Amino acid sequence: MAAAERGSFRRAAKALEIHESAISRCIRDLEDELGAALFIRHHGGVHLTQAGQRFLVRARKAITQIGHAAMDVGSFGRGEAGTVRIGIFSSLASGFLADLLRAYAAANPTIRPDLIEGGPSGHIAAIQRHHLDVAFLTGEPIADGCDLAHLWNERVFVALPNDDGLSRNREISWTSLRDRHFIVSETDPGPEIHDYLVKHLADLGHHPNVERYRVGRDNLMNLVAMGQGLTLTSEATIAARFPGVVYRPLSEEILPFCAIWSPHNDNPALRRLLSLARTMSRRSNAVAVPGLIANSATSSLS
Repeated sequence: MAAAERGSFRRAAKALEIHESAISRCIRDLEDELGAALFIRHHGGVHLTQAGQRFLVRARKAITQIGHAAMDVGSFGRGEAGTVRIGIFSSLASGFLADLLRAYAAANPTIRPDLIEGGPSGHIAAIQRHHLDVAFLTGEPIADGCDLAHLWNERVFVALPNDDGLSRNREISWTSLRDRHFIVSETDPGPEIHDYLVKHLADLGHHPNVERYRVGRDNLMNLVAMGQGLTLTSEATIAARFPGVVYRPLSEEILPFCAIWSPHNDNPALRRLLSLARTMSRRSNAVAVPGLIANSATSSLS
């Protein structure tokens, strides 16, 4: 390309800052490999043969594509482009996770966050198989070969009808819930809420009355408004309001949330997300409650 543009091996060598003999040898070797002359040599320099002209058109396209590929790979390697696959178990209505994803998207507009909803076991398996880059879960789940960092805490809330007697309380204790009827969804996080209720109410010597419905969260809250039962939810979800439903904090109940990822994952976009998450965690002064994290591995609410 340099020789064709400048009409001379000497001028091409000067532009590329290599010896003229190297240019001449490379062109000769290329002609031998192709089986066709690319240049006609003369005293004043060189000019392209008809074959050389055809070859140059495609060579320019090839070099352009290689340049684009190099720029794309460079952007990906610097974490400036690409995709980060995020497993979520918490609501994005409000709270730390919603703030984190908004800040990340603003700081990295060329990176696409691919959000996947699911339960802890599915997310952990996906992390281990590198089908997910990171998952945000409650507690401190055990996951072989994965790294984990506690990032923030959320309070647990009781969702109840606005005409329920407990709605007059600023906070609700476990004791006041021991004889109440609860409803949960059959899909995540319903099973985890069921286990959470059983564990805490069993500590009071009472087996809870929990009914499962094949509905999502929105319809579950509408059932709460109809007086079909109470349910539990995490702090991030209470920004979403439902007619006839009120939220009251459950006394002294805090859920720790963590990020979990594979240390062998080399996605630069993941590293940027983790770095931002740690910075925001420090700024928000998220403090783990002593002794709670270890007891919260099965205490997942969203």
